[in-house]
Amino acid sequence: MSSAPQNNFPLFFKDLVPLSSIDHATWKTRPIESAPWLAAQHAVPVTVDEFTSAQRFFPIIFSSGPNPVPLALMGLNEGVNVFMGEDGKFSEQAYIPAYVRRYPFMLAKLTPDSADLSVCFDPTAGAIGEFEDGEALFEDGQQTEATKRILGFCEQFEQAGQRTEAFIKELIDNDLLMEGEMTIQPEGDKAPFIYRGFQMVNEEKLRDLRGDKLRKMNSSGLLVLVHAHLMSLSLLRELFGRQSAQGKVPVAAA
Repeated sequence: MSSAPQNNFPLFFKDLVPLSSIDHATWKTRPIESAPWLAAQHAVPVTVDEFTSAQRFFPIIFSSGPNPVPLALMGLNEGVNVFMGEDGKFSEQAYIPAYVRRYPFMLAKLTPDSADLSVCFDPTAGAIGEFEDGEALFEDGQQTEATKRILGFCEQFEQAGQRTEAFIKELIDNDLLMEGEMTIQPEGDKAPFIYRGFQMVNEEKLRDLRGDKLRKMNSSGLLVLVHAHLMSLSLLRELFGRQSAQGKVPVAAA
């Protein structure tokens, strides 16, 4: 059902270029009006900072494999996003994950052995260039307020990513993740739809946690995140219903 991106660039990114006050001295940034690259994406990474907001709209699951990533599901099948129209715009009001709002910028190492992160961008996004309109990125060789906002948001995202890694480590250390499965039997259909390929918190093991471990998770705020994830899973069937209403459910079992 869902997986972490496996290409050379992070999800959505087709290229990465360091933002430079010399090379991009006269460049501007402008809002992205539509996101066709998101319209065909069924799962988007989310950080723990977003769990309480995202769980109101999307099921939050974890990717399979030894390095799980929290994902907000916008569809149950590859290439399906029930929240977006063919025009690449959200068809209804919904929470937009920070991973999406950050694009086309991100912090990245310019060399593998570097300890520093630099602001980079995807030049194919059409949001940065030598435009007549938009916000300037540099003035007299210095960062503008727009660039400072971009840098600040990217830094906040990286910090949230570190908190997310700590949360995942806590789940793994306590052996709380298990392979998930959801079976849906639509009325009148012979074969049920079975969705696998994701991980979820094992509620039985969560209940069996010793008092000291449970108190630690509660005092650190991690228990609230676990419950936000578990509550969001009730939206899986609603997501299937949305796909069905839009005619995007495969004929054969998934």
